Amino acid sequence: MAAQVAEAVKLSSGHHMPTIGLGVYRSAPGSETYDAVLSALRLGYRHIDTAQLYGNEADVGRAVRDSGVPREQVFVTSKLWRDSYGTESGLAAVRASVERSGLGWLDLMLLHSPSADPGRREAAWRALEAAVQQVVCGAVWCGVGGNLVRSIGVSNFGEAHLEKLMRGATVQPAVNQVEVHPFLQRRELVAYCRQRGIVVEAYSPLSKGSKLADPRVTSVAERLGVTPAQVLLRWSLQHGLVPLPKSTHPQRQAANLDVRSFELSAGDMAVLDGCEEGLVTGWDPISQDPV
Repeated sequence: MAAQVAEAVKLSSGHHMPTIGLGVYRSAPGSETYDAVLSALRLGYRHIDTAQLYGNEADVGRAVRDSGVPREQVFVTSKLWRDSYGTESGLAAVRASVERSGLGWLDLMLLHSPSADPGRREAAWRALEAAVQQVVCGAVWCGVGGNLVRSIGVSNFGEAHLEKLMRGATVQPAVNQVEVHPFLQRRELVAYCRQRGIVVEAYSPLSKGSKLADPRVTSVAERLGVTPAQVLLRWSLQHGLVPLPKSTHPQRQAANLDVRSFELSAGDMAVLDGCEEGLVTGWDPISQDPV
């Protein structure tokens, strides 16, 4: 019998986030994103991850509204792009994201990266702190109603970035979203976040498909009768991460969600843990952006 993996994790904000989400990075705005999100929600996903940079917040929101799933049951994340880093500009950009989505609020808003200007980073965090305190009624921000943003966090932050941010913060980040998979494990950063109650979300948990044919992955998959992608996602879950696989194909979406019915043994985990090679498949602000 497979070891139990939680359906949701409680954030430091007190809200709960489902432990598998659908990422929509590079899902084209319009029908591609809309259809992918609608399919995922009908399959049982309850966590969608978008960003201002992706240009598809409106399509995510429309799919959520059309899905028939109650809004309160769908956890939606977006990210503040660094062009809007600043206190007033950041808060205005968060409001714009909520309005584009048409969802009434966002469950999680992240700083998309540390940015090259630490001063603007701190100002942007103050904007998120303000956003989590603001409330919305309809399209007007006022003194009653639901929160504009329920939880806040960061993406692509290293330990030093987090240390500096938290020294001046009044609200601590609930989440750090970074690229993590067996070939890029970021063990020290994950441990640092765990010690401070920051949940680590793993984007590109399938290494953008670049390692699905690795013999160490395929041998585990064949023995268990599952797909290589399922092996990588199960590895994330057993390490306490929240993976965000991306797929626009319903069959793959369904397979990616079905990772609670099997368990990786200690031996399997050791094999996958031995795959570390520092493989960054996307950008790496953790090493590129100054503290």
